[in-house]
Amino acid sequence: MQVSTADFKKGLRIVFDGQPYMIVDFQHVKPGKGGAFVRTKLRHMRLGKVIDNTFRSGEKVDLVDFDEKHMQFLYRDDRYHFMDTETYEQVSLSAEEVGDAREYLKENTEVDVLYIDGGPAGVGLPNFVELAIVKTDPGVRGDTAQGGTKPATLETGAAILVPLFLSEGDVVRVDTRTGEYLGRVATAAG
Repeated sequence: MQVSTADFKKGLRIVFDGQPYMIVDFQHVKPGKGGAFVRTKLRHMRLGKVIDNTFRSGEKVDLVDFDEKHMQFLYRDDRYHFMDTETYEQVSLSAEEVGDAREYLKENTEVDVLYIDGGPAGVGLPNFVELAIVKTDPGVRGDTAQGGTKPATLETGAAILVPLFLSEGDVVRVDTRTGEYLGRVATAAG
């Protein structure tokens, strides 16, 4: 099936140069001279790398033929292991196949595993996850939310910026699409 650039939206999965990509961001541009075009950021669905590409306005592209299966992340060794929540069938993916999603994968997280041409090809995370801070400078009393940020490492290994008042052990909500801190869910038991 084909779509026009007029139908582009974030999250749309398209075929570009024979490869499956997901539209991360796009912008319609109408210059004073010349034809209109669409500037896009595309994430490779198997490799996770992001590229920039410009399409002519009205250009048609194929949609990726894919399936999604709802799965639960079980554990990680040299591969990442998932279980189908309906059939209990297990699949394992390499770090490359999991891509950037591995930054936010915690055991028991529910995800959508993408299948392209019958084989697992990537992981779709929930938009928001809740993770504990395992490493950051100590919180400072009296610091407000507007008081700046500091780096923090989450239990999955992801590095994000958090407000100064947060401490190790605090559980925070993170947007998996941007890596942005959204709020504190729980404070460290202490």
